Amino acid sequence: MTQILTVLIGLVAALYGFTAWKSHAIEQSFPNIGTLTDVGGYKLNALHIPAPANPQMPPIVFIHGASGNLRDQAAAFRHLFEGKAEMLFVDRPGYGYSERGGPENDTPDGQADAIATLMERTGIRSAIIVGHSFGGAIAASFAVQHPDRTAGLVLLSAVLYPWNGDVDWYYHLAARPWLGRLFTRLVTLPAGLAVIDKATQAVFHPNPRPEGYLEDGAPALVLRPDNFRSNAIDLSNLNGYLGRAAPRYRGITAPTVIITGDSDAIVSVDIHSRQMARDVQGAQLVVIHGVGHKPDYVAGDVVQAAVEGLAGVPSDLQAVARRVEARIAPHAPEQAGEPAMDMSIERP
Repeated sequence: MTQILTVLIGLVAALYGFTAWKSHAIEQSFPNIGTLTDVGGYKLNALHIPAPANPQMPPIVFIHGASGNLRDQAAAFRHLFEGKAEMLFVDRPGYGYSERGGPENDTPDGQADAIATLMERTGIRSAIIVGHSFGGAIAASFAVQHPDRTAGLVLLSAVLYPWNGDVDWYYHLAARPWLGRLFTRLVTLPAGLAVIDKATQAVFHPNPRPEGYLEDGAPALVLRPDNFRSNAIDLSNLNGYLGRAAPRYRGITAPTVIITGDSDAIVSVDIHSRQMARDVQGAQLVVIHGVGHKPDYVAGDVVQAAVEGLAGVPSDLQAVARRVEARIAPHAPEQAGEPAMDMSIERP
């Protein structure tokens, strides 16, 4: 018994030490490229690209999805809009280098309010709000709660409505008050490192993950204990929150564009994007054949055209989407099939 206890203590110490060491190593590999701003007792981190001398469109705020950080959206969009618009790429509360704040940030409503305060502190009166995946729920909440600050809304493979299922068990475990803290300091980082390659490929499926994404998007940042726990709390609360939030979408008045792929294995196109298009008056829906959960990378030109359209530049989004389909067709399988690893938010 004494030997077993000694081995267990040694294993716990080794895992704890490895997590602390590797978390530091991840931060050394992906240092903060943003600026921390106090938003009311805690600090949000964001990469702010100031407005050019003669901006062609309103400011744009980018909100990343689950397991992400500001680098993910900056790598996708900065080069498309730099020199044309002021941009704000946000680390959501508890992600990247942002502090979590209080329990109000355990739902998209609190995070939307935090982003509104950050915009105010940054000098952005209103903006086109672009949200990917979980970030789409926050973008929709922002449009509901801050309509005067929403110049336009772009939802990318957004999760917006409750579904019949649940997220994976380990998110619920990591979200628990004490056991979750222990779990994230011993297990989730080494386990995450073992699957991060296949997991990120699954997020892009059936499209190939861009070369260099593991470096440019820095998904390893979420494996650090506090980040992973914030992510787990968000995902554990999500389905219940969406049941309360969805009826409010009919009140959205901002011009809205919804962009999704028909091969998204993470978030159901029918449950979320198509239903949102019915609920928001005047919303444009663009469904791109052969695109999975990452239209921000695979169909960035459609997003660019959508933002420009909201800024008053005429564009035919459907025509741009057809060009994307033609571009990716030679590399796409005949049928999407199943992802390399099941990362679906909507687990039945």
